[in-house]
Amino acid sequence: MTHSPSQWQRLKQESRVSFKLAMPIALGQLASMAMSVVDTLLAGKHGPLTLAAVALGSAIWSLALLICVGLMMAVPPTVSQLNGAGRRQEIGPIWRQALWLAVAVGLLLLLFMRWSPQLLVWMEIDEAVRAPTGEFLRAISWGAPALALFFASRYLSEGLSWTKPTLVFGVAALILLVPVGSALLFGFGPIPALGAAGLGYATAIVMWLEFLAFAYYLHRSMHFRDLELLSHFEWPHFKAIKQLLVLGVPMGIAIFMEGSLFVATALFIGRLGAVDVAAHQIALNVASASFMIPLGVALATTVRVGHAVGARDYPAVRWAMKAGLFLVLITQTVSALMLVFAGHWISSWYTDDAAIAGLAGTLMIYAAVFQYPDGIQALSGGALRGLKDTKIPMFITVFAYWAVGLSAGVYLGLNQGLRAPGFWLGLSIGLSVAAILLFFRFWRSVNRLERA
Repeated sequence: MTHSPSQWQRLKQESRVSFKLAMPIALGQLASMAMSVVDTLLAGKHGPLTLAAVALGSAIWSLALLICVGLMMAVPPTVSQLNGAGRRQEIGPIWRQALWLAVAVGLLLLLFMRWSPQLLVWMEIDEAVRAPTGEFLRAISWGAPALALFFASRYLSEGLSWTKPTLVFGVAALILLVPVGSALLFGFGPIPALGAAGLGYATAIVMWLEFLAFAYYLHRSMHFRDLELLSHFEWPHFKAIKQLLVLGVPMGIAIFMEGSLFVATALFIGRLGAVDVAAHQIALNVASASFMIPLGVALATTVRVGHAVGARDYPAVRWAMKAGLFLVLITQTVSALMLVFAGHWISSWYTDDAAIAGLAGTLMIYAAVFQYPDGIQALSGGALRGLKDTKIPMFITVFAYWAVGLSAGVYLGLNQGLRAPGFWLGLSIGLSVAAILLFFRFWRSVNRLERA
């Protein structure tokens, strides 16, 4: 990657900048991810029926969240390119249009979540679980608009290379969820015990408070004062919203397809029995947590690439990618070693069942295999978003995840009798194909930009 001391010094300098951007994002992502963990832990204390309802409801809610995240991801590259081009006066107007898009997306997700209990009927979920799950989904649906508005606000801040608020507000929301969730779940003073619905309402309330606090911060902070973000009201401008959708829809589809791949894999593994399902869930939970670090690097790379493109500094585009790759190789090496040497020990935190813990530890070794391709595909996707190159990457991810990854998993896991490890090998194959295609797509796109 480097050929001289000066290049090595440049790489270290670029990597430090990317690391400072990435770490608050990664830790903020972990805090957001931990909200569902808090819901699950509280639900478990209430009883097994509530635990099952919240677990099932959270899985459906996560699919809606993926759509929201993908669509609003149009904000960081748009903002970072404007900032890099010295056109900061255009950032406020485009963000106000992003808020209108967030309102529309949030309302659509609210309607979907209120209708989603019908899915439980089609899935033939046991009626005893179906009722509290439906209550949880209808309650949490009120938070959908706040979720979309929060991501629009958060991605504005990240697009301007100011990532600390992501961590601060993420941790604050996580801490707040514990007392609010407990009060509405078990009851407190005049507040009645609402069970699973209480956790849904608590999560929705916390999401609204998180967005309102973030919006107030954007309005008052010196970092954004010159943007005049909330200085005046603007009606929707459909041309600007269309530009955001052109970027956001392919990203939303790509992220949804990646997330739904793991849901589909879990459903197939469900045919193999309780031990395989439980082990898969444990290994996936650990692998998902470790993925937050390269995801943070990828989001930081989106911002750095976008800023460099806006400034037409194409060598800086290449260095941003090199720095991201350097960091990802380090983080994924650490993750792979942890999964190989500590996987069985970590599994024992989740269960006392020797069969489940043993299989989960084995699956974590398979997860170690795809740490590098998973990190590289996330990084390459983030860098391509910084270039506003989203359509072809969408097709690449759909092909790699579903046509290759899931097909290979079904073949190895079911047809060849490898069971859950076969599905994880399929995931490794799919992620490897995505990593190779996205990585080369990025460099080809940069070369094309330089020739233009």
